Amino acid sequence: MDRNPASMMDVLSDVTDVEDSDLCDWQLPLAYMKKRHTERIEGSKTETQTWRMKERMKTVSVALVMCLNVGVDPPDVVKTSPCAKMECWIDPLSTSPQKALEAIGNNLQKQYERWQPRARYKLCLDPTVEEVKKLCTSLRRNAKEERVLFHYNGHGVPRPTTNGEIWVFNKTYTQYIPLSVYDLQSWMGSPSIFVYDCSNAGLILESFEQFAVQKEQERELASINSHSLSNSQAPVPAPAKNCIQLASCGPNEQLPMNPELPADLFTACLSTPIKIALRWFCLQKSSELVPGVTAELVDKLPGRLNDRRTPLGELNWIFTAVTDTIAWNVLPRELFQRLFRQDLLVASLYRNFLLAERIMRSFNCTPMSSPRLPPTYQHTMWQAWDLALDVCLAQLPGLLQGEEYVHSPFFAEQLTAFQVWLTMGSERRNPPEQLPIVLQVLLSQVHRLRALDLLGRFLDLGPWAVSLALSVGIFPYVLKLLQSSARELRPLLVFIWAKILAVDRSCKADLVKDNGHKYFLSVLADPYMPAEHRTMAAFVLAMIVEDYANGQEAALQGNVIAICLEQLNDTHALLRQWLALCLARVWTMFEAARWCGVRDSAHEKLYRLLSDPLPEVRASAVIALGTFIGNGTERTDHAINIDHNVGMTLINVVQDGSPIVREQLVVALFQLIKQFESQFASIARQILEEDQRSDENQTPVGAGVTTGGWLLVHDPLGANVPQGQGSTNRRMSLQQAPSSASNSASLRRTNQHLPHSTSAGNLLSYGQQMSRSPSTGSTNAVTNGATTSSGSGDAYAVNGPVLFDKVRRLSPGVNNIFSSSYNNVYAQIWKTMLVLASDSLPAVKRLAQQLVNQINLKATVMAKPQHVLHDNRRASSSAPNSPSTRNHSASPQNLSDSPPPSTLNIPNEIFKPVPIRAGEQPPPARPPNPAPIGSQFPHSQQFTRVRKLFDKGPSITYEELEAVTVNTKDLNLSTNFTNWCCKYFAQSVMRAPEEMDPYSTLHQEREWRFLRNAVSRKEAREQLQRAATSRLDDQIFINRNQGIPVALRFQHFSPHIVVADKEGVCVWNWENGEKLNYFSHLNHKDTKITSMDIMNAHDISLLMTGCDDGAVQIWRNYLPDSNAPVELVTSWHALSDMLPSVKGAGLVLDWEQESGMLLASGDVRTIRVWDTQRELKLQDIPTGADSCVTSLACDSVGRSLLIAGCGDGSVRLYDRRLAPTESRVMTLREHNSWVVNVHLQKGAGDGKIISASVNGDVRFWDPRFTESVKLIQTNFNTLTTMAVHQQANIFACGSANQLISVFNMSGDTLSNIKYYEGFIGQRIGPVSCLAFHPLKVYLASGSRDSFLSIYSTEKKTR
Repeated sequence: MDRNPASMMDVLSDVTDVEDSDLCDWQLPLAYMKKRHTERIEGSKTETQTWRMKERMKTVSVALVMCLNVGVDPPDVVKTSPCAKMECWIDPLSTSPQKALEAIGNNLQKQYERWQPRARYKLCLDPTVEEVKKLCTSLRRNAKEERVLFHYNGHGVPRPTTNGEIWVFNKTYTQYIPLSVYDLQSWMGSPSIFVYDCSNAGLILESFEQFAVQKEQERELASINSHSLSNSQAPVPAPAKNCIQLASCGPNEQLPMNPELPADLFTACLSTPIKIALRWFCLQKSSELVPGVTAELVDKLPGRLNDRRTPLGELNWIFTAVTDTIAWNVLPRELFQRLFRQDLLVASLYRNFLLAERIMRSFNCTPMSSPRLPPTYQHTMWQAWDLALDVCLAQLPGLLQGEEYVHSPFFAEQLTAFQVWLTMGSERRNPPEQLPIVLQVLLSQVHRLRALDLLGRFLDLGPWAVSLALSVGIFPYVLKLLQSSARELRPLLVFIWAKILAVDRSCKADLVKDNGHKYFLSVLADPYMPAEHRTMAAFVLAMIVEDYANGQEAALQGNVIAICLEQLNDTHALLRQWLALCLARVWTMFEAARWCGVRDSAHEKLYRLLSDPLPEVRASAVIALGTFIGNGTERTDHAINIDHNVGMTLINVVQDGSPIVREQLVVALFQLIKQFESQFASIARQILEEDQRSDENQTPVGAGVTTGGWLLVHDPLGANVPQGQGSTNRRMSLQQAPSSASNSASLRRTNQHLPHSTSAGNLLSYGQQMSRSPSTGSTNAVTNGATTSSGSGDAYAVNGPVLFDKVRRLSPGVNNIFSSSYNNVYAQIWKTMLVLASDSLPAVKRLAQQLVNQINLKATVMAKPQHVLHDNRRASSSAPNSPSTRNHSASPQNLSDSPPPSTLNIPNEIFKPVPIRAGEQPPPARPPNPAPIGSQFPHSQQFTRVRKLFDKGPSITYEELEAVTVNTKDLNLSTNFTNWCCKYFAQSVMRAPEEMDPYSTLHQEREWRFLRNAVSRKEAREQLQRAATSRLDDQIFINRNQGIPVALRFQHFSPHIVVADKEGVCVWNWENGEKLNYFSHLNHKDTKITSMDIMNAHDISLLMTGCDDGAVQIWRNYLPDSNAPVELVTSWHALSDMLPSVKGAGLVLDWEQESGMLLASGDVRTIRVWDTQRELKLQDIPTGADSCVTSLACDSVGRSLLIAGCGDGSVRLYDRRLAPTESRVMTLREHNSWVVNVHLQKGAGDGKIISASVNGDVRFWDPRFTESVKLIQTNFNTLTTMAVHQQANIFACGSANQLISVFNMSGDTLSNIKYYEGFIGQRIGPVSCLAFHPLKVYLASGSRDSFLSIYSTEKKTR
């Protein structure tokens, strides 16, 4: 079949292009997609740990009651012939009855002593009721609150009765005497263990439980009667709770009489499990697989039970692992802890009870237990036990002939099974059966390394895995292993302990108690240890010293500070982070550690980390420095100097681009402010008074909000004192703050910008003050302005119109907030705190505002009067007289709630205003004379009614303020950053990230997006080929936007366009004309958006907006394909010294995805370069221009060439590689007016740089020449915007004269879009912004009439 070679080449070319673009997408870095951006900064949810027993118990006394009456069979038992006769592996008929009885008793004691050698044993052979009573009461009295065991062998007496009685003897052994279980309960008390080895033993267990219920009822009744009866009443019955019972068979079952088995088969299983297991194995048919092994031969199995290297010891070890595993997998966790981890003897008895159930069920007996256990006799682990027995006994004949023993492969095989589970393990699956076996393997040096490795991998699965491991009992084993000196275990043990402490911090006390912290100190100090393991050691030490004085002392004695400081410059970022956090916790409220750090110059060494590339490290260093100066002890001059030095160093962090660093800065400065509270209050007081003196009418300035919701206002000059009352009475005024939490930020803004006298005259004078030029009034206008930022916008956004539209918020820069009169350390730090209180991220701002408000409140409350009050009368405050002549055009007329009387008098009686809730109208202002409830003043046209922020509250004197407690030490400023850092170790660190797993949903979604991108690029290439010759005037979309567009951005690979107006962002689907989303920026209402761009456009895109106060905000979930609400990822002030101007460029941004570099400039004299990966400022480049920067461009290849268009018409070129003062390499001055835009072409052409000015001239520049290489005159008198297509050789210009023209690079006009295009053409307004689609040939236009239009070269199908 013939094929067209050209078409084949096209197909291959398309495939190659798709692969190239796909590869490019995979290699592009992502901005703001680290964990600190994608997840909440909070710790992991810790569950209450149940693995640690609330109380350990010990069985201290054992009563062995043997009712055998050797030689005399009980009357109700008919024995077979032959019959089982062995008791405790002794034939009672082999000697005299008395000697046999004593030998059996002694043997039983020896068997129990193997499980609990330190207990007090008492034999009671063929006893009477009195002897049993005496024994039990004696043991209970000596045991006190500990456990007592009662073992009953009733093979020589009748069966228990249904009335709850067991049998003993009279003194002459002529009668069987019943003993009530009720009495036995009373004598034994609680806690106790009862073992019943007799026929129908289940009857005893059932009777015991019935009597326990009866006794509990009697106790309740007695306790009730004890309140009404005299002390001579009968004693309260002893409790019968917390008792454990083991019965050999059911209520209607008889013990087996197989002559090949002992008569006390149940006791044999409980006390000699291995011996009886070997005997029973020989009775099974499976024993035929091992020829030559008989019951007599198995008794000769060599070894000792407590020596794991011998056959018998290894079998015992395997048996313990098997029974532990069965219990852990079958029992509820709480019951497992109680029976198998609380008491060593109880745990041993219950392990052996599982064997007894298996063996006795084969003889139709069902052992019973209280608490009851689920059936375990058919568990699969018994097959593994049978195999281990088989393998061991197969070697028995050879062992008896002197052959060497080959150890069982049991543990190696179980570890392999555990390893297989780990390959597919997850929280959703059943826990691995082999976990208790891993615990046992830790005892073996042969398998220990492998077991620790597998255990570490299991713990890495998450907190649930750590909880499981702790519940199975891993803790004492890994604690004991810290005493090992084997270097090969160090990495594994450090990893395991990091996982444990990340989930359960209570383990640190055990570590310090056993000197385990020394192990981690040695690991951290070992220079040959990999950095990852030293990081985990630092984490473990940080957890040990956290809020634990003994841990701090132990670590300090281990020289932890010097060890950490030596490694602060390590190349491993996570190690630097945890070294700093470890230091922070060591000297938190620990003066000895602090001075140890001082001697080692710890604070100076930590300074280097404040410029670390990783924000987490910088935040950790800030925490360490904050706790370094945060100890609440008395300060010497030396200590104060250190505190000042640290504080002055920390204030440089205020411009950090990462919010987690700025949050920690607030907390760190809080530690310093707390130490020098009065000094900072004095600074705040001076600022308030200077601001007050600068006010023309001495209007009071708000200080803070009290805990009761009152706004405290200082009135030193009597502005709020009515006429006729002397101004010498310096008083405090309390005004009620808005009760709604949502208005708190608004209140603060009002507190700083609005006089608290609401008379029109004061508002007028205040407005005149605020309207001054920046050179004369900026300082006073924003003295407290740093605290005005609000997550909900301006204060008047809710409560009324903006007071002064022309007043712009000044920048939060440190240098222009205050006058130069406060230059000391405290003033500089307080300036920084005010900057943080106006942070662009709401979380940082809220944190700082709490502290600022508290200090301002203290400054006002603690300011003592200079004059003695001459009159003790409590005079009410009132607003000052309103001026008779008002400038209605300048006076704000919508903030008063009452008509403008010439004099406003408040009655002398004090009343408390009603709090105003959000969205609720306030009550009317109080009239001069008392009026009926609910009456209101009529409203004039001049004063429109709006909601007031607050009413004036009662006056209060300084004496009354003594009851107001203001103390920053009661303020709790903290973050979850350290807990979030700890969460790293609680989560999996071995598993590859989900996005790297080719089978994960995340990876497959990303792969789909990149494939979509490749298809879109292929479709766009077809349009680009004809773009330079095609008309671009077919309108495919038009709609009215919510506000006037100031910036437009097309989504690269979806039919969405993002439109920014001054107040918010709107998202449109331009294919179907649907408005999808709108959200407002979280900055001040006075600020406006001036720039916008899209980050990570090839993947999950983020939206970047910039406001004219220098704040940059990054948003996620702004597109409709996300089900989550719009969320602010991060925000920071890219520029901190924006200059206010009537006509400015605002904030100008240029984003480079390939490098992650962000350029910022605008109404400043510098270009700031940000590294968004590090969230750090790289450099400031002086523009050298006296005007603002209007546009920016950057070379994306070498990333060294920066181009700035300026308001004076110049185009300036900078080389980043040079020193800042020498970086400007060229200034191009052919434009005579404001440069609208500069663009750097990515490909070759007539010139690489394109610029356009307001006069309509478009110039092409080559960086090698100082003159333009091409000029295109657009004939626009007022060119407002210019856009260049990134790939097509076309550009478009927009005019205020309602005209858009599209040109090619040769200057040919391709399209003109005018006011009317044709008879039914669409109207366009004055053009405010233009934007091309990044790939396709689409042009978006925004106009001053708020219309948004999109034009295409292709006709839209209708």
